[in-house]
Amino acid sequence: MKIVLTGLIAALVLTASTAQAAPTCGDRTGEMIRCGKPGAMPVGWAARPGDRPAGRSEGLGAGQLIGLTLFLGGLFALIALLPDFEGRWDGQENDEEERD
Repeated sequence: MKIVLTGLIAALVLTASTAQAAPTCGDRTGEMIRCGKPGAMPVGWAARPGDRPAGRSEGLGAGQLIGLTLFLGGLFALIALLPDFEGRWDGQENDEEERD
C-alpha cells in the first residue's frame, strides 16, 4: 500500500505543470520596470552595455578604498585576536583524568 501511495505521489509531482513567470521589461538604461508602464521597452529588448548603470561605474573612489582597507584590516585584527581553540573543548584528552 505504501509503495502504491508513494508511486502515486511521485507521478503527481512529476506530471505537475510548472509555474510560468511574467516577462520582464526594462527601461532605456537597463533598469527593470513593470511591462506596460510609461518608459518600458518591449519584452526581450536589452540595453547596450554602455547604457547600463553597472557599465557606467567609475570604480572605487579614494574614500571607499580607504574605508574598505580599514574594514578588512579591522576584520583581520579581530580574527588574529581570537584565542587558541586547539583541543580546549575537545574533551577527549582529559576524559581519563576526570574519571580518576
